[in-house]
Amino acid sequence: MTKIYDIAIVGSGMAGASLAAAIGSQASVLVLEAEDAPGYHATGRSAAFWSETYGGPDIQPLTTASGPLLHARGHLAPLGSLHVGRAEDEAAMDAFLAEFADSDVRLDRVDPAAFVPGLRPEWTLGVQEATCAYIDVAALHAESIATARRAGAVFVTDAALAAAKRAAGVWTIETKAGTFHARTLVDAAGAWADDVALRAGVRPLGLQAYRRTMVQLRTDPGAPDGMPHVADLGGRFYFKPEPGGRLWLSPHDETPTDPCDASPEEIDVAIAIDRFEQVVDWRVAAVERRWAGLRTFAPDRLPIYGFDRDVPGFFWCAGQGGFGIQTAPAAALLAASLLLGVSPDPAVAAIDAARYAPERF
Repeated sequence: MTKIYDIAIVGSGMAGASLAAAIGSQASVLVLEAEDAPGYHATGRSAAFWSETYGGPDIQPLTTASGPLLHARGHLAPLGSLHVGRAEDEAAMDAFLAEFADSDVRLDRVDPAAFVPGLRPEWTLGVQEATCAYIDVAALHAESIATARRAGAVFVTDAALAAAKRAAGVWTIETKAGTFHARTLVDAAGAWADDVALRAGVRPLGLQAYRRTMVQLRTDPGAPDGMPHVADLGGRFYFKPEPGGRLWLSPHDETPTDPCDASPEEIDVAIAIDRFEQVVDWRVAAVERRWAGLRTFAPDRLPIYGFDRDVPGFFWCAGQGGFGIQTAPAAALLAASLLLGVSPDPAVAAIDAARYAPERF
């Protein structure tokens, strides 16, 4: 007898895994992953911090709602963030503060030199975001998968979707791993979300993948204990301390790319180091690691959660950009309520889901 799942989720990165965990006890769930292990692309290459200002005021409600959930599950650790600028960044600082003036996010003007030893003297502007925290991404992702599996969700890897067709209320899903059937098809395929939509006969929504470069540095002196995450008010870099006195550094690049197994370009690594050396007087002793990940945005840079307006039974869970990890708990609860047609969890009941609906395209 053919097994028909209630819901098939395409993609087992943070978006798909956290949604499977949120709905697993209320529906029969199948999760299809194109790679041979979950979380290979964006999830496995995250910069791993939680910041209420990251992504802007339209993302902040999801991030803020996720904070207590992440804290309760032991996935956050104190970090703090310092947004820095030079005199020419005064307007950018004022705009940044104005964006969150009506929110509950606390931002304080500070002297940045008090937070970063060796800061070059021209970096005179500082805004402290004390609530910024480390995220244990691997533990959060693994917990989501384990929760989903305990609830009965089935994960199938090496199962790239070839085609999907709906008839009589059931999707027939052709994959590299075989044929599966489900009443609802969820597109949580990250950079490949528009491609999955096309293979299911659904109009793509204009999602674009971008490459983001990261490097791990050993510096002299090493990053001091207690130093916060440091981000440029002009959007040209960020870096954060890691165990052992190391730093993770990004030039905050967004290079348009086709969906792929992203790798760093030497020019972007060089740009990152050059920008870093303009901020502090530390010597870069070694580049110990370099990598790149994909971040995928809708045209308006907001995530997409909800049923497709034209194709019944097709649900979007895509476009999480660079904030998919930090918003995952709240986003999963919000998407679950839309997917199952139930009242939202109290943790996300105040969030306006309409701003993320696919109908806006």
